[in-house]
Amino acid sequence: MSSLDRHGRPLRSLRVSVTDRCNLRCSYCLPEGSQVWLPKAGIASLEELATLVRAMTLLGTTKVRITGGEPLLRRDLTTLVRALAEIPTIEDLAMTTNAVFLPEIADRLRAAGLSRMTISIDTLQASRYAANTQRDSHGKLLAGIRAAEEAGFTPLKLNTVVMRGTNDDELAAILRFARDHGHQARFIEYMDVGGALNWDADLVVTRSEILQLLEKEFGPIESLATRGSAPANLFSLSDGTVFGVIASVSAPFCGGCDRARITADGKLFTCLYAADGLDLLSPLRAGATVAELATLIDGRWRERNDQGAQDRLEVADRGPSAQATELLAKPHLGMHTKGG
Repeated sequence: MSSLDRHGRPLRSLRVSVTDRCNLRCSYCLPEGSQVWLPKAGIASLEELATLVRAMTLLGTTKVRITGGEPLLRRDLTTLVRALAEIPTIEDLAMTTNAVFLPEIADRLRAAGLSRMTISIDTLQASRYAANTQRDSHGKLLAGIRAAEEAGFTPLKLNTVVMRGTNDDELAAILRFARDHGHQARFIEYMDVGGALNWDADLVVTRSEILQLLEKEFGPIESLATRGSAPANLFSLSDGTVFGVIASVSAPFCGGCDRARITADGKLFTCLYAADGLDLLSPLRAGATVAELATLIDGRWRERNDQGAQDRLEVADRGPSAQATELLAKPHLGMHTKGG
């Protein structure tokens, strides 16, 4: 069974958040004082999350990414990985992490069936990392990357949120780091969503600027084949090094978005900018079957008309999509809750 939304977009990809908690306080996602945590009593068990994912697969979902917050904060995470890896229709099972806790669990995640991993690395400088995250964990990040490599998660995707005046002078260094370790760098435009309370259009380094900065260092850059529904545009250096740019702000990819999100408390969101989600945990706990859950999801997806990033292009005097008071009153607006 395949579900299509009002723009004909299929439901192929799912980001499932296992927790809204995070050990870092990145300025573009979770600055101090901007969050209210979801009540622990309302958090879905790992078994319940696996059931919700099974319902999604009945509608054509084949790609699943485990996210947070920081997913490695969730205890017994390998239990969920193992359960999802056993679903035959899931073709790609991945995770996004800040890598701080990876040395303790990378081998077990691999053994449980996790196939790919994306790690956030916004800077190679420990002092900048501490300033951005409010935590002194840069050495642990690098140790986490090494642990992922040793566990067989190669090549990794290394995500960098680019912010003018913060880390835009490090793009060449980060690309070299990725290349030298056999990984793929992905540069992400700074988005005005969730906890990005200090977002300003002047802080956005666009895709064209990113390419210009890299061309000055590496020479001509070739654009590769179109991305389909993937968020990143891929490019190649003359030596064959491939990297990606996610132009969520300057060139939104809403038209090809096939992505839904399930939060740690079992709510389905059909857009990162969406204000409200569909509660799936309550019907599950009331006895709904996987098929009945799939029917609920199908109904919501078929009504989906979201083009959040595209709509934001039309906003005059554009600023942050949410203010601190709104985030405190409605925690699901936060990117850390929706699974970024």
